[in-house]
Amino acid sequence: MKNRLTTTQSTMTMRRWGPPGIATLAAIVALASASPAIAAKQARQPAEAVAPRAAGEPIMAIVSIKSQQVTFYDADGWIFRAPVSTGTTGRETPAGVFAIVEKDKDHHSTMYDDAWMPNMQRITWNGIALHGGPLPGYAASHGCVRMPFGFAEGLFERTNIGMRVIISPNDAAPVDFSHPSLFVPKREAITAAPGRIDKLSGEAEEATRAADDAKKAASAAAKDAASLPASLRKLEQQKTRADAELAFADKKLATAKTDQARAQAEELKQKVATKAADAASALDAAKAAAQPKRDAVAATKEAAKVAATKKADAVKAATDAKLALEPVSVYISRATQKLYVRRNTHKPAPDGGGEVFDTSIEVPVTIRNPDQPLGTHIFTAMAKNDTGLRWSVVTIESGDDAKDALDRITIPQEVWDRIAPTALPRSSIVISDEPLSAETNYRTEFVAVLSNHPQGGFITRKPTAAPPMEMASDDGWDNGGNGFGFFFQQPAPQPVNPRRQRGGQYQYYQPAQPMQRSFW
Repeated sequence: MKNRLTTTQSTMTMRRWGPPGIATLAAIVALASASPAIAAKQARQPAEAVAPRAAGEPIMAIVSIKSQQVTFYDADGWIFRAPVSTGTTGRETPAGVFAIVEKDKDHHSTMYDDAWMPNMQRITWNGIALHGGPLPGYAASHGCVRMPFGFAEGLFERTNIGMRVIISPNDAAPVDFSHPSLFVPKREAITAAPGRIDKLSGEAEEATRAADDAKKAASAAAKDAASLPASLRKLEQQKTRADAELAFADKKLATAKTDQARAQAEELKQKVATKAADAASALDAAKAAAQPKRDAVAATKEAAKVAATKKADAVKAATDAKLALEPVSVYISRATQKLYVRRNTHKPAPDGGGEVFDTSIEVPVTIRNPDQPLGTHIFTAMAKNDTGLRWSVVTIESGDDAKDALDRITIPQEVWDRIAPTALPRSSIVISDEPLSAETNYRTEFVAVLSNHPQGGFITRKPTAAPPMEMASDDGWDNGGNGFGFFFQQPAPQPVNPRRQRGGQYQYYQPAQPMQRSFW
């Protein structure tokens, strides 16, 4: 990748991004009138630049804390570069692996006196973001990554939710990489995917209609049988009273001392015996009439339960088919010995922030020599090629080199069989010694911070609590028309385990219980 900045690039910066904004012009004027020492200090900062070619869709951004610079990459190399201002001492910008989770054109801070953060692109829910801001020429933020105002504005419309953001303690850049453990998509699987989506979507819709019909039938049967308990109780009470009267008549007959008294007792017994017999007959008849209704309730309830299970299975299969044509991200943690998968459903989060990510795959993974560091390596599918996908790797934490780290990991084949055949560009695999941060939840891709670097701007903020979520609609399938309704379930509480970090403390993601895996 060519890193030299040229006059052509500077000219293209102006041409692609448009004329500088008011803030940029003010900075230029201030720089021109500043003292020579300040001007020299400013001149040493990284220059804003645009690559001398047409820019494709940004795939990743790499922020270098050391160089105070951000570089954006598309499939063919770097496309945009600019100086930044990261967190100051005590509020350092966290180094690690992130992704854009929310965008706000005109954002104002809820943490720092309504401070203006234009063209904000959030990477954690506890308040770390990329945004436009003043650049004094050194680290000066409260943990965010400030970019030049005009640069942030020009960039805002080019990025998408889920774009990878890597914050490195040192300079880092993607380099070409290949390894047999990386996804190798199958052309026939990708070709067959649309037809499979249509087929499974049709089956899901049919299963949904069947489940709705079964639910209605169960409801009607239950309504029809609703009066049975009360009517049967009434008849049982009548029989109980009649039996009591018959018992009284028997006692009265047994204690009669005169012929007249015995005659009266006999007459009374005959009357109450007839009444008791009638009550018993009525109760038996009612019970016999009620049994078919009770059987109907049990049968329709069981049928509704079976139909609901078939619906859930069909919806998950259809949704999995849709997700197969989304870039997939995998995170492998040496700390937790687990593999996590995320795929963006593009469904807006019901609590009003970001989009919902599929989190249905979370499995144990085997790592050889688990006590030895792996490092932190981000493998990204940059584009298609003749063999499937062209990959790059970015290493931001030392340990094993990228190849050796992958060699040490045994990935469950059933997981690869599920996600690899239709893997697309922008898919990624992250290997790290770190656990996932507690900031990783249903509306993020992955958040993982490097524990041996300052995290002041991260740990001074409270981890985001999982907010209440709306329950799934009864149909579970349409829910807005894109087939991702079943994701909207109340998430289980996520206990977290603390890890000490330089005068502060941060927490990491750990599910309260194993996640359901419909594909086993």
